[in-house]
Amino acid sequence: MAFFDLEEINYRTIVDPKGFVEECDAEYAAKVSLAADRIIENLEHSPVVLLSGPSGSGKTTSAQKIEEELERRGIGSHTVSMDNYFKTVDPETSPRSEDGSLDFESPLCLDLPLFNKQLDQLERGERIAIPKYNFAVHARDIDPSKILKLKKDEIVIFEGIHALNDIITESHPNAFKLYISARSDTYFGDRLIFKGTWLRLMRRTVRDHLFRSYDPDKTIAMWGNVRRGEKLYISPFKNKANLKFDTALKYEAPVMNNIATKLFANIPEGIERYEELRKLLPALQLFGVIKSDLVAPDSLIREFIGGGIYSQ
Repeated sequence: MAFFDLEEINYRTIVDPKGFVEECDAEYAAKVSLAADRIIENLEHSPVVLLSGPSGSGKTTSAQKIEEELERRGIGSHTVSMDNYFKTVDPETSPRSEDGSLDFESPLCLDLPLFNKQLDQLERGERIAIPKYNFAVHARDIDPSKILKLKKDEIVIFEGIHALNDIITESHPNAFKLYISARSDTYFGDRLIFKGTWLRLMRRTVRDHLFRSYDPDKTIAMWGNVRRGEKLYISPFKNKANLKFDTALKYEAPVMNNIATKLFANIPEGIERYEELRKLLPALQLFGVIKSDLVAPDSLIREFIGGGIYSQ
């Protein structure tokens, strides 16, 4: 696994922030290009791409960037969020955690029989009506989100945290399987300074605050449960992937530094992982600051700080 060097990050932040940002974006673009290469190679076996990764990985933007790259190469592409396949919440039948609360991280929240059936139909060239889920009322809408039928040399990317679950991949072994996550830790010498998982939490907390009106304390307090869900339902299946893709960017901690510092100023005491998470703020303050106006509108980081060109 790759790692970042704090001294290099802070040096580039001061002497050449614009070039630093552009260089990191180019490295990410090369990963998108590689993913497109591999997907095209697999097209003769299946038009389906299953893209999985934990919260805060940048799945939405990565899927759209891969779609864009495939389109540039003449491959018609469609991206579908697996969130559309959530089942209407039923207190009697919805899965629950050990503490008795509804377990929204469980793959059993998805209508997996419908999902697998529709993948089969797409692979046979049939038309499907993709469902639409209304998160405001935790129920499926009557009208579909879209009608989809794949033409020759077209692919569909299904993006969601459970895309690589055995329940899906064993039924569709020829689908191209892609796992993405922000995985790179940051070191100062031989000392771990900032975990890759913290990078994902920072992304999620900034995004939730800016665009979902979430109290940062609430997002941070939920992190223990999110990580538990990842270990149960996501990480065990990552080695199923045909390709793994690290979305961490060296410049993002400096770009998010000012706003993240404010959001992490008060870690709620008593929460799960408190002793770990209270170390995040002093670690973040070791980074310099890069102005967000240096970040391109098509950057992955725009998924979390706003001002981007891709739909969220």
